[in-house]
Amino acid sequence: MTKSEQAALRDQRLAAKLRENLKRRKGQLKARADADARSPESQPASGERSDNKS
Repeated sequence: MTKSEQAALRDQRLAAKLRENLKRRKGQLKARADADARSPESQPASGERSDNKS
């Protein structure tokens, strides 16, 4: 296997992993948005964040 073939295979693997990651993250965002839409009262007031470390 030549270096160019190895590089092409590596690029293909990387592209596949990036597609998987994008699908997973989009799914997480959709699930989070759906959960937020179902229970808006559990949200902190606008401008406030529950993870402030001041």
